Order: sequence, then C-alpha cells, then structure tokens
Amino acid sequence: MEVKVLNEDKKVIEVQIDNLTVTETIREYLNKDKSVEFAAWKRVHPSNPPMLRVQTKGKSPKKAIQEAIDSISKDINDIASEAKKI
Repeated sequence: MEVKVLNEDKKVIEVQIDNLTVTETIREYLNKDKSVEFAAWKRVHPSNPPMLRVQTKGKSPKKAIQEAIDSISKDINDIASEAKKI
C-alpha cells in the first residue's frame, strides 16, 4: 500500500492512500476522536487514489492518524481472537 503526505502543518494534514477501504476505515475511526475537528476523503476521479484530510485541535494530525490505526489493529486482533473460538 502506498501512502503519500501531500500537505502538512500543525493542525492539518492531507494524505493520499491508494486503498479506498483503508482510507474510509481510518476516517471512521478518526471521527470518533474528540480532538479531530474534521476528517474526510475525496478523490478527483474514480481512477485516482483518495486524499484524506484531517484537522485536529490539541494533538497533531499524524498522532491522531496513528492512534486511529492502532485502534483499528486492536479491533482486528479482537475479531480474530473471537473468530478462533468459533
């Protein structure tokens, strides 16, 4: 998977991720974070990769994205553990 930082400052980051499913999952988790003021993705054309824009208050956008990814990983591990019990 390719990830490219397009723009970045203290409160806003724009990241291009070449997988729409991953981008949407990260956006969902970011919107659960109270320090995230805005998280959305867009793409100019369906053949282009989506661009995720994140705006935060109180923490860096990179930290918010990392925490979202950590939460996703934890949830996936929990699901895998539960599936093994079946």
